[in-house]
Amino acid sequence: MPFPDSFYRWRPHPWHGLEAGTNPPEIVNAYIEITPFDHVKYEIDKKTGYLVVDRPNRTSSHPPSLYGFVPRTYCGKRVAALMERDDVKGDRDPLDICVLSERPIARADIILEARVLGGLPMIDGGEADDKIIAVLKNDYVFSDAGDISDLPNVMIERLHHYFTTYKIQPGKELSVEIGEAYGKEHAQKVIRASMQDYQERYGEE
Repeated sequence: MPFPDSFYRWRPHPWHGLEAGTNPPEIVNAYIEITPFDHVKYEIDKKTGYLVVDRPNRTSSHPPSLYGFVPRTYCGKRVAALMERDDVKGDRDPLDICVLSERPIARADIILEARVLGGLPMIDGGEADDKIIAVLKNDYVFSDAGDISDLPNVMIERLHHYFTTYKIQPGKELSVEIGEAYGKEHAQKVIRASMQDYQERYGEE
């Protein structure tokens, strides 16, 4: 019996085997690595596509949203150029995304559709490491939010605080800089740039 056309016989790699979204850069797919309930930082193993333990959280800080990445994106020279600083390069990872949901989602290793509202311009160790901020596409509470300015300020403050503290280690100086949050228009530029960087790095000849 033949398989249906939409059936994956093998699990696709979350970074390379999934699509960036149904209508990027406005509606994107997000592969979720971490939830707000995790005491451990997980991240994708780039070779196998499985989630691996990166490290236990050293502090009590928890991610205030679902956290993962947009498939088929890559932070290279185009993403770095949007920082408008000569000393910054791309971090060579998929583009990170934070997804807000009114209903608690307690499991990772899932794919969801997210509506992009803005982002945080983060530089980590001299590398561009933007955090796109989005909401669950069909979320009822956030359905009227059209831009990051429509979100409560405290939510952006929590994300800012998390990303400035989650790597704190005694005796080590942090090298993380986070600028002022940007809106949907710039976030879409970052996503487009990351998709172009991906195509250049991994696209078919």
